[in-house]
Amino acid sequence: MSTAFHAPVSACPACSAAPAAEALAARALPDARIALSLPTIHCAACISKVERALGAHPGVKSARVNLTLKRASIDAEPEVTAEEMRALVEQAGYEAHELDAGTLSATATDRAGRELLMRLAVAGFAAMNVMLLSVSVWSGAEAATRDLFHWISAAITLPAIAFAGVPFFRNAWAALRHGRLNMDVPITLAILLAVVTSLWETSLSGEHAYFDAAIALTFFLLAGRYLDHRTRAIARSAAEELTALEVPRATRLRDGIEEVVGVAELAVGDMIFVRPGGRMPVDGVIASGTSELDRSLLTGETLPVFAGEGQAVSAGEVNLTGPLTIRATAVGAETSLHRMADLVAIAESGRSRYTSLADRAARLYAPGVHILSALAFAGWYLATWDLRIAINIAAAVLIITCPCALGLAVPAVTTAASGRLFRRGMLIKHETALERLAQVDTVVFDKTGTLTTGTPRLTNLDVLPREAVAVALALSQVSAHPLAQAITTAARDAGLAAAEVTEITEVPGYGTKGRIKGQEVRLGRASWVGAEPRAETATFLKVGEAAPLAFTFTDALRPGAQDAVAALVAQGKRVILMSGDTTPAVETLAARLGIGEWLAEALPADKAARVAALSQEGAHVLMVGDGLNDTAALAAAHVSISPASALDAARVASDIVLLGNDLTPIGAACVTARAATRRIRENFRIATLYNLVAVPLAVAGLCSPLIAALAMSASSITVSLNALRLR
Repeated sequence: MSTAFHAPVSACPACSAAPAAEALAARALPDARIALSLPTIHCAACISKVERALGAHPGVKSARVNLTLKRASIDAEPEVTAEEMRALVEQAGYEAHELDAGTLSATATDRAGRELLMRLAVAGFAAMNVMLLSVSVWSGAEAATRDLFHWISAAITLPAIAFAGVPFFRNAWAALRHGRLNMDVPITLAILLAVVTSLWETSLSGEHAYFDAAIALTFFLLAGRYLDHRTRAIARSAAEELTALEVPRATRLRDGIEEVVGVAELAVGDMIFVRPGGRMPVDGVIASGTSELDRSLLTGETLPVFAGEGQAVSAGEVNLTGPLTIRATAVGAETSLHRMADLVAIAESGRSRYTSLADRAARLYAPGVHILSALAFAGWYLATWDLRIAINIAAAVLIITCPCALGLAVPAVTTAASGRLFRRGMLIKHETALERLAQVDTVVFDKTGTLTTGTPRLTNLDVLPREAVAVALALSQVSAHPLAQAITTAARDAGLAAAEVTEITEVPGYGTKGRIKGQEVRLGRASWVGAEPRAETATFLKVGEAAPLAFTFTDALRPGAQDAVAALVAQGKRVILMSGDTTPAVETLAARLGIGEWLAEALPADKAARVAALSQEGAHVLMVGDGLNDTAALAAAHVSISPASALDAARVASDIVLLGNDLTPIGAACVTARAATRRIRENFRIATLYNLVAVPLAVAGLCSPLIAALAMSASSITVSLNALRLR
């Protein structure tokens, strides 16, 4: 006899359903999608290290790092927080900032590049097939066979051009709708007239059709357009990147209870708790707590600043050492970070009004081409009363004068110059950056993170007692403060071991203290240890009742800083240093580099205003900067450069990215830009000379549309070969 045991069945249906409902609810929770900005990654090893660090977390489903965007995208369990992910990346040795993934979704892919490449592929495939058919006609196909090949060519060419030529048609229509001409208007007319003429000839069983010329013209022009696009990085708005840097969530205090809410739900007067390592989600005033704030990304200040009750804080600042409770005074669009994004957007719109050399040439070139073609048509029609001859000659004139050479003049040179600069460690992002760089007569440098590395370095280790350094090492190695980390690095590099200090605690906003041999030891601010403040950057060690010892620091120069400044001065350019750092620090660096003009303690709006004022005085300003506080000035300048180590927002606002740590290529870039502009102007002269020779032949009826297409291709090849001289 066997006895079966069953689990007890609840009499309450709700109780029975509860476990299943809880499981269903757990399954229904959406995965966490987290985006992190990683401004300091630079190679495949960095990608691998960050992905391994993130993937080791049990709640992470997938983590992918994009080196081009310097961004990590993480899919994780719902309970995983962005703060956990940021901490993992920083433990792996890389800087990380949370981004609002929703804000960045619209700029995640390079749609324009994919569209151009797809249309280029269609045009190229169609051109190959039409050329094969044309070879048969050129080889002697006659009558019905020739007509059949022409109609097959038409069947291939018409849909291919209708699809592949959209970029030219769209731009031409936009220009004509606003009553102006651009380079795409004569291009569109040449393509359409070649197709119409070919259809006309085919319908009349004519010997010549020019479908091959029309589709080949489209292919070559698309190749030039794609080359132009590839010389730039993915087009993203710096203003959007700045907005994405705003903290998407915050911890709000209600009756002493913490609740995590979206920043959009915060209101003026709310009490917000910010943990050490967290970024301020709003502008506000510290209601309780003491700490130190890292303002380097916003103001350029090298050192953290003390933060205590009653002090104002701004969105984007990082809380370093102690927990703070903030009373919100500005939220959302009213915060200082958001206002900075507005400054950048305004400056970007101003730069977009710059007209390229190609567009300026098109304003003069396009009307002449159209008038000439119309006159050729009218003249031949009145002379012969033969519509077919008149259309053929008008088409030949329009094709032979088609600005293919002009259309390639700029991208061919830009591509060659960009390749040369890329080999020297510079990436050109904006289509007109080289033209604008060639005009520069004034260069404005940011200090921290641009001319300097932004990392403090201990300068007086050799004169300090080894026992004191050992005590300082014991106190500093437990702190994340930049000066403490500099002491730790210097002492360990010197092979020193930490002293046996006990009861070590960090006092937020002041420093670190402990006990050794019954005496209290302190490492921190001058006022905290009873020392006199010094002009240079310093922290102080006090052991018992002994006099405080000063540990002094300097910010190391970025490699090539002196060479870059010297090269620019030698080229006759005016060099200015602008920084949010203190007056003594800025003045010392300016003297060290031989920069005569400098501006200290400048806010982001001050920098942008100064650049705008220089522009109004007639100067063509090159701005070189790396921080959030530089983005508005970078966007306002005539042309701008950011190091690859810069924060995403600054890098996106700039026209050129410096890929390495060395600033030396900046001087050479200005020389290359001037050479590139000379080549562009030479290409315009080549195209003009070609037209002076070819146009009379076409108007005289000595060139068929096919010969015109071949001549046009020859001019394009000449222009491309001239551009390659830059390499």
